[in-house]
Amino acid sequence: MPASSRTTTPTDAPSTPRMAARDLALIAAVAGLIVVLGIPGAIFPFGAAVPITLQSLGVMLAGALLGWKRGGLTLLLFLAIGAAGLPVLAGGRPVLPALAGPTSGFLVGYVLGAMAIGALVQARARRLTAGWLAFSILVGGIGVVHLCGIPGMAWRGGMTLQEAFVADMVFLPGDLVKAVVATLVAAAVHRALPTLLPSTWAGTAR
Repeated sequence: MPASSRTTTPTDAPSTPRMAARDLALIAAVAGLIVVLGIPGAIFPFGAAVPITLQSLGVMLAGALLGWKRGGLTLLLFLAIGAAGLPVLAGGRPVLPALAGPTSGFLVGYVLGAMAIGALVQARARRLTAGWLAFSILVGGIGVVHLCGIPGMAWRGGMTLQEAFVADMVFLPGDLVKAVVATLVAAAVHRALPTLLPSTWAGTAR
């Protein structure tokens, strides 16, 4: 089913100052959403080391809504705020202690995963479907994030890669549910705002 119910006609790219302001506003807004998604806290199936949170839903939405560049910058902003000492991670944790623990790989995966989702979505921005959104989110939001997270769990958590892989499986059911939610939300947003992605602007290939 198409994410947009009509054919999107590429529009002229907005002027640079206006676009810069719009980009910054979108990046800040989605970074704020990711922080808000951490407010409910987390569950800890392995103790305090590796939490399960809603924030990975925000990662999926960042890439699916904003594209690879703005999605990646959104996650970099989120991590930078946390590195400055603000408790942006679920459970009220700052970023630097988490980077020294088993979650370090997942935090790196957040940035790369959002960029992967965004790149795939932008590749078909003018003929975007819900199916392609779902595929993009599964590849970037689950595949890339977990490929980064498993080595981090092994390295910082004192596990073998096999042990980390088995431990990581507990995240998959929840992540699949989040992927469905992200797909539905992103499809609805792109139907309402068919020129949200830079690739839908005439004369741009960002």
